[in-house]
Amino acid sequence: MKRVLTYGTFDLLHLGHINLLKRAKVLGDYLIVGLSTDEFNEGKNKQAYHSYENRKMILESICYVDEVIQETNWNQKIEDVIKYNIDIFVMGDDWKGSFDFLKEYCEVIYLPRTMGISTSKIKNDLKVVENG
Repeated sequence: MKRVLTYGTFDLLHLGHINLLKRAKVLGDYLIVGLSTDEFNEGKNKQAYHSYENRKMILESICYVDEVIQETNWNQKIEDVIKYNIDIFVMGDDWKGSFDFLKEYCEVIYLPRTMGISTSKIKNDLKVVENG
């Protein structure tokens, strides 16, 4: 069984997230998503709209996702790759090169982002609507 791992905050879930999860799942048989905890996001000066528990529930309801694990720090990726017997590590190409250190443990693939959509764009668009 080929196991795939990706990470993210997955807040304000949108088509880009779904496309990433779908393409990641196609690469293997079992997709694990490392979901950033609220505490980890705070350490990155990033605040999610939805709580960790709500984001986890949403991800678990997506047919491409087999398992959701906590992402609590930047340094856990090697441990997770080993612990979960990961064959392929996947991230969006906006992270290209950032996780090449994992290549000694598994294959690393950077998938193209879905153009025209991002959580940041959604948040900015909402601010525009609010400020009318």
